[in-house]
Amino acid sequence: MTLIELQQILLRGEDSQYQFKQNITNADSLAAEMVAMVNAAGGKIIIGVNDNGEITGLSSKDIRRLNQLISNVASDFVKPPISPLTENIQTDKGLLLVISVPEGLNKPYMDKSGVMWVKSGADKRRVTSREEMQRLFQAACLIHADSVPVQETSQTDIDRWTFQNYYKNRYHEVAEEMTPRLLQNLGLLKSEQLTLAGLLLFGKIPQRFKPVFVVKAIVFPCDNVDISQYIDNEDIDGNLVQVYKDSFAFVRRNLHHVQNGQGINSLGEPEIPLVVFEELLVNALIHRDYFISAPIRLFIFRDRIELISPGHLPNHLTIEQVRCGLSNMRNPVLASHATHILPYRGLGTGIPRVLESYNAVEFTDDRKANQFKVVIKRRLMVTTHRANTGVISI
Repeated sequence: MTLIELQQILLRGEDSQYQFKQNITNADSLAAEMVAMVNAAGGKIIIGVNDNGEITGLSSKDIRRLNQLISNVASDFVKPPISPLTENIQTDKGLLLVISVPEGLNKPYMDKSGVMWVKSGADKRRVTSREEMQRLFQAACLIHADSVPVQETSQTDIDRWTFQNYYKNRYHEVAEEMTPRLLQNLGLLKSEQLTLAGLLLFGKIPQRFKPVFVVKAIVFPCDNVDISQYIDNEDIDGNLVQVYKDSFAFVRRNLHHVQNGQGINSLGEPEIPLVVFEELLVNALIHRDYFISAPIRLFIFRDRIELISPGHLPNHLTIEQVRCGLSNMRNPVLASHATHILPYRGLGTGIPRVLESYNAVEFTDDRKANQFKVVIKRRLMVTTHRANTGVISI
């Protein structure tokens, strides 16, 4: 780090990637800072600077002590151990020590007391909720939401006809007995309870156990959310296939149709190709974060349609990569079965297919709100009323 880079960082102040410390003597405090950074995207701790970004400097004795402290903390106070790098910078007000903490490859990390820390803006905080802990394990691919058993369920909660019909179509044979071993091998049963995948795919009434895993669909009369008025409204529930079909039907009945060169007696074509919603709805249902207890939201406005899924893009996946066809399987059991019961290919080709069919689609990976939003712009419908004839031309 050059002095110019350092000065720019100090002028900007602390944020999620840069922390200022005048000095450090407490090993537990340093461990908490390191754990928070390694659980996030990594960062730098600059020692010898006060909270206002003013350089106070360190002595050579401080530097030697701090390097020993950092080594001890990284190996004994952070679990699993990490390997930060240090850099000494000479300024006219004394030495500074910069600790570079890389993003962890073995998340989640914790301190020696077993406490997990994460970044919260420029500060850090303990991880206390079960859902947040599960998401940290999910990011490390140590656990998947669709493989977690759902409490109070059993194999009797499976819709036998739906499952047997699926099994026959996929394997060309009849599964007369839904034995625990068979269901376990398919990832649908664990510890005598249905996994989330088993419940969502083949459950008789999935929302009896997971009431928030629905699609909340609303049509608003204008371009903004109106809490007092709506044109159409539905809470769409059932198993995953039913939710997909009903969500698709909801969109379809609320789309305009355009003549698009067809004859006057034709029904016209949907203003937005239906393949756009086929792909986006399937992706939302398969790839949403099921560790978040929230519904998928489908909002239809006059000028656009929004599809909002709980959970931002997993790991380091970016919008640019998604647009190019890269994917990251957050729910592998759901995805493995979805290729046989939904129009899902599992090849990462869904988003490129959407953009090829209709390019007025925008994606927002909102990490702060922990959600992924898709906005589909509608074709503007300009209407003029002919008062003397009562005819509306579009």
